[in-house]
Amino acid sequence: MAIRIATWNINSVRARADIVEQFLRDHQPDVLCLQETKVANDIFPHGLFEALGYNHRVLNGQRMHHGVATIARIPIDGAWQYDWQDNGEARHIGVRLPGGVLLENVYVPAGGDVPDRSANPKFGQKLDFVERMTRWSEALKEPAVIVGDFNIAPLECDVWNHKALLDVVSHTPVEVDLLNRLQASHDWVDLGRRFNPAPEKFFTWWSYRNNDWRASDRGRRLDHMWCSPQVATTATAFEAVKDARDWGKPSDHIPQIVTLDL
Repeated sequence: MAIRIATWNINSVRARADIVEQFLRDHQPDVLCLQETKVANDIFPHGLFEALGYNHRVLNGQRMHHGVATIARIPIDGAWQYDWQDNGEARHIGVRLPGGVLLENVYVPAGGDVPDRSANPKFGQKLDFVERMTRWSEALKEPAVIVGDFNIAPLECDVWNHKALLDVVSHTPVEVDLLNRLQASHDWVDLGRRFNPAPEKFFTWWSYRNNDWRASDRGRRLDHMWCSPQVATTATAFEAVKDARDWGKPSDHIPQIVTLDL
């Protein structure tokens, strides 16, 4: 069974309902994992998805902040949440796909502006979040896919200028080391780089501050799709929808889609 899974930090699902609809109509993924939905569960825009045949939805929302949602037009089972932030913020939702593979949808904290735990508590929270993910990953026994906004660009070719960003939160050595340890803890396969091998530049986020984001191309690869080694053998296609950065009132992130023959 071929399943197409998409991930997208939408930066408010209600504010960008039109481009979510455009994406679903144009690309028709079987499952869409959204991050930064910025909406409480009781006012989530269910009608948008019902109208397009996405009748299965699991939510972990929060008013005006954070929030994740996994939406599908195929059956998904279960729903669980991990509080890797350790403060109740809505940053994770998990489900089981047909065939039994776990799908984990996560929104890692951005970490503030100063890469110093003592000067910036948000940075420390981010580091601790990834550490908790790693402890979970080490104990994971089932095949899984984990997707979302990890807010870390690990490789030199994941940012527009490696040297310029070494002291910028999202590409600092301590964050990269933590993400590498998370990846090693389960031998996660980075699907983005499986299909777009280094040293090719590959970005998923461009700041709103860039007047012409295409011309400057000062991007970072903050959004990721990883899978267990046994699942990686089923991956047949991958797409990053770069044009979405130009749609309507866009998110600063773009969607990615992987096809798994599960």
